[in-house]
Amino acid sequence: MESSQWDSLPADCSTRDVARVLGMAVRSVQLMVDRGELDAWKTPGGHRRIAKASVERWLAQRQAPPGAGPAPGAAAPLPAAGARGAAATPAPAALPPEGRGAAAQRVLLIEDSVHFQTLVKLLMSHHFPGIELHVAEDGIVGLAMAGELQPDVLIVDILLPGIDGATLIARLRSHPQFQRSRLIVVTSLDEDQRGPYAFALAGLPVVHKPLLAQELPALLAGLLAQQPAKQLAPRP
Repeated sequence: MESSQWDSLPADCSTRDVARVLGMAVRSVQLMVDRGELDAWKTPGGHRRIAKASVERWLAQRQAPPGAGPAPGAAAPLPAAGARGAAATPAPAALPPEGRGAAAQRVLLIEDSVHFQTLVKLLMSHHFPGIELHVAEDGIVGLAMAGELQPDVLIVDILLPGIDGATLIARLRSHPQFQRSRLIVVTSLDEDQRGPYAFALAGLPVVHKPLLAQELPALLAGLLAQQPAKQLAPRP
């Protein structure tokens, strides 16, 4: 984040102000407020306002090393994969794809909803018991874990705290490190609501969350089969 952008923030910010300087979608900032990550209130006219100081604290929590004082407005470095909200299963040490040998294939789910995390875990345990599933609860941790794990398939929600899911997807698609990873997008948004995210979704399989149980297993099997490690399909 540029210091000029940070300095332009008023003491009491709108969700659009915070989204602009953090590079997120407005909806992602609203979710952060709903989770208590940012201090906010509503004006008599019903407009949400966020304390600039709470945005500073949110950034400071993502600064490293521990104990170092964060500089207001400084861009937050990506946390290690073991940071808050990282994984439902421990992340093993990363291995380059060519050095994995017979290691299990890896799937990384970046999803903040506990309900859908649980659903994907159930689907994976039933259809793909030999696949390593790792879970990140926000975009910042998810991006860090993707770099560490180099997963075979990433399942990414569009609306995420930390980094907007569409921005995260665009970064993953443009970075050479992730060229071998396959992407699946999951979303509660219907087709008419996905317009603002079209730049990130072009050419990617998108699963509407109400159809997750029906569509994800076959789609995931097809993408895993494209990877050199193993050829897997869902159990009948």
